[in-house]
Formats: sequence, structure tokens, C-alpha cells
Amino acid sequence: MLVLSVIQGPDKGKRFELPDHEPQLIGRSSEAILINDTTLSRRHAELTPDSGQWFIRDLASQNGTYVNGVKIDDRTRLRLGDQIRVGQTLLVFGVTDARDPDVVRFVGKSELDTSIERTMASNEDSIILAEPEPRAAAVHHLRIVYKLTTLTAQSLDRGELLAKVMDLVFDEFQPERGVIVLDSGDSHVVRPEVVRYRNAPRDADDAKIRVSRTIIQHAMRHGEGVLCTNAMNDPRFASGDSVQRLNIRSAICSPIKFRERVFGTIYVDSSIANYTFTGEQLALMNAIGLHTGLALANAELYSQKVRAERLAAVGETVASLSHSIKNILQGLRGGADLVEIGLKKDDMKLAKGGWAILKRNLDRIIGLALNMLAYSRQRRPELQLIKLGPLMDDCAQLLEGYASSRRVALIVDVDPEMPPIPVDTSLLHQAVMNLMTNALEAVEPQRGAVTCRAAYHAGAPGQPAWAEINVIDNGIGIPPEKLAWIFEPFNTTKGQRGTGLGLAVTKRIAEEHGGRVEVSSRTDGPERGSTFRMILPADAGRMDPSATAHNRASESAI
Repeated sequence: MLVLSVIQGPDKGKRFELPDHEPQLIGRSSEAILINDTTLSRRHAELTPDSGQWFIRDLASQNGTYVNGVKIDDRTRLRLGDQIRVGQTLLVFGVTDARDPDVVRFVGKSELDTSIERTMASNEDSIILAEPEPRAAAVHHLRIVYKLTTLTAQSLDRGELLAKVMDLVFDEFQPERGVIVLDSGDSHVVRPEVVRYRNAPRDADDAKIRVSRTIIQHAMRHGEGVLCTNAMNDPRFASGDSVQRLNIRSAICSPIKFRERVFGTIYVDSSIANYTFTGEQLALMNAIGLHTGLALANAELYSQKVRAERLAAVGETVASLSHSIKNILQGLRGGADLVEIGLKKDDMKLAKGGWAILKRNLDRIIGLALNMLAYSRQRRPELQLIKLGPLMDDCAQLLEGYASSRRVALIVDVDPEMPPIPVDTSLLHQAVMNLMTNALEAVEPQRGAVTCRAAYHAGAPGQPAWAEINVIDNGIGIPPEKLAWIFEPFNTTKGQRGTGLGLAVTKRIAEEHGGRVEVSSRTDGPERGSTFRMILPADAGRMDPSATAHNRASESAI
């Protein structure tokens, strides 16, 4: 039975069996293969068997379906060992999971006797020329090298890179089987990373590849490509069977290297009855190994750079959060001290004053925690058709106490006839709360006013509908030099009162909905103040059909 093995993503390590003659759905719906990846559509892709072969097609998913790093638009045939990417999940199709120790077996001379016909150093002097037409061969080989350079420059993921290299090798060399092995760091242990077959194996035993350990070790230790044939030490050889029955194979094994470092090898073979490799192909395989080694070294350097930048970002984040949390804790401590003194003196007025400080700082730390969660977690919005009026009224009601304490007017102006739009309710609620809170804090007590409006725009003929939410204040405004970075995390104009995450979270929520946030501000004149404008797509066709049906059913029930 074929399997799908998850090698990257939230369900890494899981294996899903593919029953014969039964199509399988990949996605988040209840009838699909259960993958806990929120970046998948409910019906993302479909696997279907047909005459002993398996095919995959994308079901108009939002993030697309990729086979060996290439986005597919039509029904695509799968080969054993192909890598399928859906959302953040990477799967290997078939029994040929390269990390399965039973797929590739490295054997010694007692089981597989190898006859080396030719070796060739793998270095910068590997010039690709062939007889009897050296010019035509050179042009063809240079074209292959150009393709290799292009694909290795496009991929920094090691698994995806090696899969693309194997695709190129199969297109050029036409082998029956291929294996890319990487050095594990132990001189006695190498591990298969990519396994590929030209034709699907007949059974589990036929799927196993026996590779000479001597050849692999020679290529890795000496940095030389090897062209060889092999013969199995088996009593059946005495029976006089044909070459095809005896399975004598021609093979090429070239090192994947960069300078003096050998990452692993590329091994391909084919039965002599079908194909025999040449010395010119050995030279070309050496060149492929060199380019692959360069790409792997570049990927390692890039990973190290990303890791260093990530550590620096973590340090900066921790420092910024520590500063914000310290300010909040100081407020909590001050309020707690006042409450304690008031209780000891039986002075309820003093205790109530301390409680107001405590409550204000508790609200700040709750808001900080929610913004941290929203900013750090990327997920696909769960769209529902809702009306903006009730949502904005709810936000205003939650902030009514704060607005009253500062004697600031908070006005919500939404057309009650405005149609519902597809949004994630919880995410949009948080974004609107951030905008309203910022506006209330920006205006002066007793003189300030904050107006929140929402409008629906049907759009021109052929153009999608959209909605906008405007939060307007008459505060001091934002200086022009600060407008460029107000949406960046941990940058705030509020001093110790702000954390610098509210607007960054709001911007991310708008973008996750396919929208954007704009700001305009003036610091002088009668029109002083700021206007934050959130623009959101309002086309109900963006929603998942099942979610739309659920909403209609709910509305009819009401």
C-alpha cells in the first residue's frame, strides 16, 4: 500500500496510507486526510488512482499545490518519491520515503561486486566535451549547466533543491533509479535524501535499491566521479540467464562537493540491457555535483544568516517587551501599594484610587498579551459574513468607561443598511479595538472627540466591492517624520504608555484579509488630528462555499 509521509509542517513524521482504487482528498474538511495545517483550504487537492498510476490536481486552493517545487495547474501524474507541498506541509508520495532505511541498502563486496571502469576527478577543470561532435555536445551540456544554475539559485530549502536536481538528472540521463545520499558526519553512515524511480516498482522488494558501499565511499573520500558496472554474487548467475534477467547494471556516482567539502553523492543506475552510461556523462554528472554542492553551501550560509538575524530580532523583541512589561508592573505595584495602605487605614477612597490604577494596568497587560499572540501567530482568517455596525458598537461599549473617565466623546456612525462583509470576527474586533484605543489616548481630556465610521462601496462594473473603516480623532496629530515607521513593531509615539504592537497587529490583520491600512495626520490648524483608514475586500465570493452555506443556514434559522 502506498503512503504519504509528512516531512515538513505541523504534522511532521505522520504517514497516511493510500488505499488502492480510492481517491483521497487533501484539506481541512472532515472527509479529507487529516492535516493540522491552517494554511490549507478545506478542499485543497485531490489524489486519484488511474490504471495503476496516481494523479494529483489542485482544487482551486488559495495557496496552490506544488509537486517537486513547481506549482501545478492541471492534473499531474505522480512518481514514487515526488514531493508535494500544500500550504506549509511537505509530503513525500509513495513507499520511497528516502528516510526509510529499507528503501536504500548500502551493501559490501560480499553481496554486490563492483567493476570500476573509469574515475574522473570532480573539480573546476571538469570541461564537458564529447565525441564525435564536441561543439554540439558542449552547447547541450552548457544548456544543462545553465538550467542547473537557474534552479539551484531559486531554492534555499535543501529537500526542495535536491528534488529539483534529481528531476534534472532524470531528464538528462534517463536512468531507471536514482539516489542522492548525504554525509551524516559519521564516516560509516550515509543517509539517502532523495530516491526516484523512472517506473513504479512492481512490489516492495522491487522498490529496494542495493548500492555498493565501496562506490559511495570512494566518491566521497576521493572526490572523484565513478563510472562502473556491477554483478550480484548470487547462485543464479551460474544458470546462464540473460543480462537483463541477471540485472547487471551500469551506474554513475558523482560527489556533491564545494571546495574541499563533500556533502554527499548523486547515484544513478540502469540495467545494461536498457542503457549504458558513458565517460562524457560522468563528466556532466561531476559538473552537476559541483553546482549542487555550491548551492548547498550557499543554503547553509543563508540559514546561518537567517539564524543570526532571528537571534538579533529575538534579543530586540525581548528588550522591548521587557521594558513595556516593567512599566506595567511598576503601575501594578503602585496601585497595589495604594490599595494596601487604604485597607490598613480603612480609607476606601484611597483604596478605590489604587484599584483604578490596578485595573488600568491590568487592561494594559491583557492588551499586550493579546497583541503579542496576534502578531506572532500567522493564520488564515476564518471568514464569516457579518455587519460592521454591531461589531463597532461592541468595541465602543467596551471602551465607554475609559472614554467617560477622560470625558472624551466616542461616536460610532455606521449605516444600518450596510450589507454584511466577509471577515474574521475576532481578528477584526481586535484591530478595531486597537484603532479606537489609540485614538482615545491621542486626544486631550475633556476636549477630545473620536468618530468611527464604516462605509460600503459596490465598486465599478467588473471591480470587486470593498468596505472601509475610518477612525478619526482631533488629537495632536503624528509628526511627518514618524508616519514612516508607526506600523513597525515596538515603535510607539506614546512613550512608556505604549508597547508599539497595536498598529503592527492591526496592519497584519488587514493584510491577512487581503486589505490594507492607511493613515493621514496633521499637527496644526483647525483640522489637526489623525485618520486611520482600514480598507477590506467585501466580495462574499472570497468565502469558503461551505462557510457561506453555513451562514445562510444560520440566517434562515434566525
